[in-house]
Parts: sequence; C-alpha cells; structure tokens
Amino acid sequence: MDVCNRESRLYEPCRGKSLGGENFRHEKVSTLRELIDALHDAFKTDHVDIDHVQDLMESYKSNPLEWKKYAKFDRYRYTRNLVDEGNGRFNLMVLCWGEGHGSAIHDHANAHCIMKVLQGELCETRYEWPSVLENNDTTKESENELKELERNTLGLNEICYINDSLGLHRVENPSTVNPAVSLHLYSPPFSTCSVFNKQTGRRSACTVTFWSKYGEKRNREIQNTRDPEDN
Repeated sequence: MDVCNRESRLYEPCRGKSLGGENFRHEKVSTLRELIDALHDAFKTDHVDIDHVQDLMESYKSNPLEWKKYAKFDRYRYTRNLVDEGNGRFNLMVLCWGEGHGSAIHDHANAHCIMKVLQGELCETRYEWPSVLENNDTTKESENELKELERNTLGLNEICYINDSLGLHRVENPSTVNPAVSLHLYSPPFSTCSVFNKQTGRRSACTVTFWSKYGEKRNREIQNTRDPEDN
C-alpha cells in the first residue's frame, strides 16, 4: 500500500487530489460511524491519498455521545483505546488524557498520523531528530539535547498531521483541571515505536499497547505491563 504524503501539518485545508491527479469529492461525514465507513472506503485502494483521509477526519465534528464508550481514562497516565483496526491498513483510536498527562517524545515507525481533538485542548511539541555521527564507516546518534522545532495548541475539532520526515513529537494535556480526548489515525498500524530522552536524544524501544478495544472493559493486565513513557 502506497500512501501519498503531504507537506502541510496544522490546520491546513485538504486539497483532495489522488495520485492519478483526479479530484476527490469533498466527502463530509456526520457521525463517527460514517467516518469509519468512509475511512474503510478510502483505504480499499493500494494508493491512499492522505489529504483525502485528513479531509475526512477534519469533517467529523466531535459528538461525545458517539465516542464516550471508547473513552477509558487511567488515573496515572494517558490511554490508547482502539476503535477500529481498518482491515490491517490503519488503526483508529481514542486517546484519553487526564489532567497534566503527556506522552514521551516519540517517532511514528514510518507511519502517517492524523490527530483530532474531541474534547479539551492538547499541546503538540515537535522536535528535530537527533543528529547522526559518522566515524569509520559506522553511524550513531549524538547525545545532545533534542532541538525543539515548534509548539502548537489544538482546540476542539482541530487536527494536525505528522510523519517521521517531519520529526519527532510529544503530546500533552496542558490543563491541570480539565481532561482531554483525541481521535488518532495511524497508517500503517504499528506495534512498536521509539521514544527519546529530551536531554540526551537517546532512543529506546517502546511497545504500543491498548488500554481497551472496541469500547469493551479495560484490560488492566496489559496496562500494568506497559512501558513507563509519560511524565
């Protein structure tokens, strides 16, 4: 499956052009079910236009009555809650952020990521990749503090896009009194990624786990074995 890349990241209107140059119909979705069905349709082809996918994500307006069954919170860390597996071509999930919860600085394992705020506000901070040192036909990442590239705050129904060519990022709920909820699409799905130490740039592997699947009861056994990556 080939996914057509995009250059814009934040609040950018979608252009909706396919790889063959034909314009997509600017499809609007009214419900979460319609969004899921439209995403399945968008990923049926082997050539996926991420602009069209972002247009679909952008057109959905948050309705807590539709997503609250997936919104499983944990007292101590943010949670990932699987909504749909996308026939193996994408994962759609609801992430729940308690007051002050945040992710580690991380990459996206060569996947595309679109994030939409369903409730509250989220702060996204993007970082440059660690610099690479070359010595005697070997390469390794230097151990220096990661360089911050930009910082943006996203409100209700706003979206952003990232892939590894745009750098690393960290997402956090800046509020000390209000929780936040976001909808994330990852394509292709991945089960591991890398997290990075801000002071040294040193990376380590991290397994991606789900706190719940399809709105069912929380899986505390899996959650308790999750690698500590939050602040």
